[in-house]
Amino acid sequence: MYEIFADMHVHIGRAENGKPVKITAAKTLNFANIAKECADRKGIQVVGIIDCASPYVIEDIEKFLKTGEAYELKDGGIIYKNKVCILLGSEVETSEKARNGKKGSAHNLCFFPFLKDIKEFSKEMSKHIKNITLSTQRSDLSGYDLIDIVEKYNGILIPAHIFTPFKSYYGNCTDRIENIFKEKYKKIFAVELGLSSDTYLADTIKELEPKTFVTNSDAHSLPKIAREYNKMLVKDISFKEIVKALKNEDGRKVLCNYGLDPKLGKYHRTYCDNCNTVIETKEPVEKCPNCGSTNVTFGVFDRIELIKDKKERQSPENRPPYIYQIPLGFIPGVGNKTIEKLLSTFETEMNIIHKLSKDDIEAVAGEKIAEAIENARTGKCQIHSGGGGNYGKIG
Repeated sequence: MYEIFADMHVHIGRAENGKPVKITAAKTLNFANIAKECADRKGIQVVGIIDCASPYVIEDIEKFLKTGEAYELKDGGIIYKNKVCILLGSEVETSEKARNGKKGSAHNLCFFPFLKDIKEFSKEMSKHIKNITLSTQRSDLSGYDLIDIVEKYNGILIPAHIFTPFKSYYGNCTDRIENIFKEKYKKIFAVELGLSSDTYLADTIKELEPKTFVTNSDAHSLPKIAREYNKMLVKDISFKEIVKALKNEDGRKVLCNYGLDPKLGKYHRTYCDNCNTVIETKEPVEKCPNCGSTNVTFGVFDRIELIKDKKERQSPENRPPYIYQIPLGFIPGVGNKTIEKLLSTFETEMNIIHKLSKDDIEAVAGEKIAEAIENARTGKCQIHSGGGGNYGKIG
């Protein structure tokens, strides 16, 4: 058994043929580049690429396997250069009946062990999605129906960024995820927290106590990979082992969640779209105290305050710690040239963030940069909350 780092939510911007997959993602985000970025720069051993149901991406995967640098594992997943296991995933948007009587929608991460499985899943989902070539298109299915299709092709379903105000179960569908999945809720063994929440906020909701929490980047560009990730204890890197870790089976488990301080997330607090102000009142409000406008984007913190059913933020005994981690690119003064300089010496971001001493960093990047990185690693930075689609800021 050994420890690995896993980021299970990375998008593809363009296919090798130049066609768009995730329109809002960078053109450099393709299957091959993601594998190389994780192996050579990030130090991530498991990456979930969640646009693999696109026929364009399936073509790219088939070509990638022919290069000889990668092959499918007998326990599921694609291994690249014996360094990185790629999980073949699909992010699916479901259609739900929302709590206010209107239509709601939620994103779901669906992972499959083999290319043949996701190819069959893609074919079936093309009956429920208007454009299967594009990422995260809205389906005509509820999560209740989707999970059966996922399991039909040997997959698992993880509700994505469960609190964000748009495209999530708690954000715009329901006060309780069990209301969506009903008797199938027991088949959901893990949920993704999202950038604007953390373990301590999520554990104020009782129905989440038995679920494993995962923290992932939702990367729309190569540098954003591993801004959030998980440390897992596994026997090897494969689909089968990751599923065991998520289920907490046979000694496999999630050891730690690494993520942004939720204040840095784009939707942490309610935001007034009229006067462009983050609203940081003690109690959740639906009306801006500054200008009186009701044109607000409700924040994750505020949403959780409304729906929580536990008085204290007390996590179950077996809940792994959540460690606040600020990616290098978020730290003031640490620009691209500095990051390249550090990487050329220390190989991966995981080494820089987790293993190096302040003196090691100072020897390469100087005292000021070393101090900034050390303050970020030890939680000494002042953070101003994000909201309304704007990241929070340090300093």
